[in-house]
Amino acid sequence: MPQPSPRRPSRPLEGQRVFADDTGLLWSASFTGNGGGAVEFSCIGDARRAVRAIAVDATLTMAEISDDELRAWLRDAPRIGRLT
Repeated sequence: MPQPSPRRPSRPLEGQRVFADDTGLLWSASFTGNGGGAVEFSCIGDARRAVRAIAVDATLTMAEISDDELRAWLRDAPRIGRLT
């Protein structure tokens, strides 16, 4: 029986950030696609919250974006849902 390999500590991927919204909930923001074009927001603090996404300038990097800008984008980002 093979031995399980040790897990490496998880690190944020390049182009991914964690920040708090206006109410203090933690969110993950990550570029989708090949490093740009849209930012996808997932709530870490409450998994029942809908995932959101917003189109952004594809030349930006997460290091260039302030937490205030991420909060503004989150407020403007529509929920991602099923198409019916």
